[in-house]
Amino acid sequence: MVIVIGFEGSANKIGVGIVRDGEVLANERETYITPPGEGFLPKETAQHHRSRVLEILKRALDVSGVAPKEIDVVCYTKGPGMAPPLLAVAIVARTIAQIWNKPILGVNHCIGHIEMGRLVTKAINPTVLYVSGGNTQIISYACKRYRIFGETIDIAIGNCLDRFARIIHLSNDPSPGYNIEQMAKKGQNYVQLPYSVKGMDMSFSGILSFLEQKARPKRKQNKMQTKATEGEKWSDEDLCFSLQETLFAMLVETTERAMAHTGSSEVLIVGGVGCNVRLQEMMGIMCEERGAKLFATDERFCIDNGVMIAHAGWEMFRSGTRMAWNDSTITQRFRTDEVEVTWRDD
Repeated sequence: MVIVIGFEGSANKIGVGIVRDGEVLANERETYITPPGEGFLPKETAQHHRSRVLEILKRALDVSGVAPKEIDVVCYTKGPGMAPPLLAVAIVARTIAQIWNKPILGVNHCIGHIEMGRLVTKAINPTVLYVSGGNTQIISYACKRYRIFGETIDIAIGNCLDRFARIIHLSNDPSPGYNIEQMAKKGQNYVQLPYSVKGMDMSFSGILSFLEQKARPKRKQNKMQTKATEGEKWSDEDLCFSLQETLFAMLVETTERAMAHTGSSEVLIVGGVGCNVRLQEMMGIMCEERGAKLFATDERFCIDNGVMIAHAGWEMFRSGTRMAWNDSTITQRFRTDEVEVTWRDD
C-alpha cells in the first residue's frame, strides 16, 4: 500500500490531493480569480498560492484522515506552467518533504492529466486530446512515451477562450471558458471565422485577432458600425457560439486523423477545456461514426488539481522512479514526450 500527496500550482489553481493505491482520499482546490477583463499575472498568482496552500494542505489531511507519518512520497508539479506559481508550490513540497522526512518526486503536469483521466474513466489505450489554458495536444502512447501527434503552433485553446472572454468583459468566476460556454448556448447566428488546421497542428491566434475586430467595434468604435451591412450584425452570444463551433471542429478533425493513424478506438479528453459539454458532444458524434468510445471526466478531475499529481506520482513511485534532491526543481517548458513512462507495459 502506497499513499501519496500531490501539490499542483502551475497556473491559477492551487490544489492538494491524496491517493492510496488508485483511491482518491482527498482533492482540495482553490482558484485565483481576477476581475472581469483581467488575466492572472505570474507574481500575483504565486502570492495567492503561498497565502492559501497551507490551509488547503490542512483540509486535505483532515478529509483524508491520513497522518503525515503514513504518507510514502511527496509529489509536486515540476512543469510545464508559469514559473512563479510553479516555484512557490515546489518550495512548499520540498519543505514538507524535509519536515516529514519523505522522498520527493516532480511530476509532469500533462502526464498528471492523462493518468488521472485513465484512472477515472478506465480507458485502456486512448488517443488523448489534452486541452487547457496552457496546452493543446493530441497524444498517443507508444514505446514508453506519450507521443505528441499534433499541437497548437501558437496559443493554447484555453488561452484563446480566456482572452476572448476578457475582450467582451466576461466574469472570471468560476472560469472564463465556462462563461463562454453558457453564452454560446444562447447564440443564434454562426459567424464565419478563420479555420486554421495545418496538417496535425492548429493555430488559434489568428482566430482571436479576427474576433477581436468583430467584438470591439460595438464597444469602442461606434463609427465602424455604420459601415457594416445588415447581414454583418452579431451579438456577443453569436460570437461565443461561433468561436466554440470553429475551435472544437478543428480539435475533432485532428483527433480523428490521429485515431486513423494509430488504429485507436478510444478518445480521452483531459484538461480544463475538456469540461465543455459542447466539445464532448462534437467529439462523441465523431466517435460514434467511427465505432469508437469517448471518455471524459467532470470538473473535479479535468480542471487542474492536486490529486492528479498524486496519482501520476503514485504510478511513477511504484514503478521505481526516484528523484534526487538536487533535481527537485521546476521546468517551465516540460514537454509531455520527455517523460519515460515506466509504469505502462507495451
